[in-house]
Amino acid sequence: MSTDTPPDEKPRLTDAEMLARFQNSTKRPPCTETLGARLVAVDQANMTCRFEFEASQPFANPTGAIQGGFLCAMLDEAMSTAAIITSNVTMNAPTLEMKVSFLRPLFVGKATAEERILKWGKSTCFIEADLFDPDGKLVARASATQAPKPFKRF
Repeated sequence: MSTDTPPDEKPRLTDAEMLARFQNSTKRPPCTETLGARLVAVDQANMTCRFEFEASQPFANPTGAIQGGFLCAMLDEAMSTAAIITSNVTMNAPTLEMKVSFLRPLFVGKATAEERILKWGKSTCFIEADLFDPDGKLVARASATQAPKPFKRF
């Protein structure tokens, strides 16, 4: 993990406070709701967090597996939120590029994503995420480059 750290212009919330802030937010984007996303763990010292998703029936293809685009959306949502938390909620982190490897199908039900910031630089952030099925089997792995920008620019 990189020793580069994001700017810390305001007091940092504890992990529990940060988790509560996201879980109790009334400003969740519609895409977050559509994916059934819920932040369940934050570890700011290690720049990691964990999400749960509800992979619902409308996301399934004719074989019953969740369509890969929805898996990508889950991974991107989780990685972007991890970057926002790492910035102490001072920056958004648009994804510049993302690579996803699909390792096994995910079927309707719960999914868990675990994200980790690999390097936080001045203009880019390198991040990875793993998506697991309800049995804890790895479904997909993503790596991405993001461009953290102060919220005031948007």
